[in-house]
Amino acid sequence: MIVPIRCFSCGKQLAGLYEQFKERVEKGEKPEKALDELGVKRYCCRRMLFAQADLIDEIMQYKR
Repeated sequence: MIVPIRCFSCGKQLAGLYEQFKERVEKGEKPEKALDELGVKRYCCRRMLFAQADLIDEIMQYKR
């Protein structure tokens, strides 16, 4: 939904890296290479960015 600000396991800041990661992957770069170049080395942090699903735009359509 919303990109986590920090990794749930180790606490590394990740929110600033998500947009760069998303742009690189959309341009056709391999996700593994993009994460390596962004300095995301730990498995826990890679999981946070790699498994992120952008659902906020879909959820914003529904109101109470």
